[in-house]
Amino acid sequence: MIIYFSATGNCKYLATRIGKEFNQEIFSMVDFMREAKFDFQDDEIGIISPTYNWGLPSLVKDFLEKIDVRAKYLYFISTYGTTPGASDVMAKRALSGIKINAFYSVKMADTWTPIFDLSTEEKVEKFTKKTEKEIDSLIERIRNREENEKMSPRMPSFLVDLFAQPLYNSWTRKTSNFHVEDTCIGCGLCQRKCPIAAIKLVNERPVWVKEKCIACLGCLHRCPKFSIQYGKHTKKHGQYTNPHVRV
Repeated sequence: MIIYFSATGNCKYLATRIGKEFNQEIFSMVDFMREAKFDFQDDEIGIISPTYNWGLPSLVKDFLEKIDVRAKYLYFISTYGTTPGASDVMAKRALSGIKINAFYSVKMADTWTPIFDLSTEEKVEKFTKKTEKEIDSLIERIRNREENEKMSPRMPSFLVDLFAQPLYNSWTRKTSNFHVEDTCIGCGLCQRKCPIAAIKLVNERPVWVKEKCIACLGCLHRCPKFSIQYGKHTKKHGQYTNPHVRV
């Protein structure tokens, strides 16, 4: 089985590719969190997560801290745009004593558009030109049940602990960074898709009802009118969802 968290489709696409290759079912981590399902047993289990601020999204960290996993082969994959950071170290800590047999990473489009520009296909391709080859290689490594002890590439964990993750939790996740433009049509997609129910529709306009969210930007990238923005730069940097899957 393969468990993934995906806001814009990258991790879902990766899970789909691996699942098809090995005839394994794929499951959304968000669904398991909503169902409070945390006990998993299988011959082989894969966990797939995007990299946020050189570490794990808050939902992934919470999920890993709750689960009990029993598998002959347990692997963890980080998708990333610039670096998977110390996501392997964070996964080890969150699983607390559960052995992860292997760590893998795949470079995909970095959907953190407050910084990265995905406004054209050419700019997306700077991230994705080697993605398919990396996935093909990854599948063979899983087939061979490779074992290793750390992610490659990676960042020193002390930098993530001292800088990146504190920034993520204290500022990046603040919902006050979002705003809604007048082009909003009140469709409610953002409310329905928010993985932690941080958005409610009030008078046909999205309102963030929690002080913090995951900062997955799923609402921004999925918005049919691109009405949701985060900070000052997302408008010019465009929207992105993985073209191979529905999210």
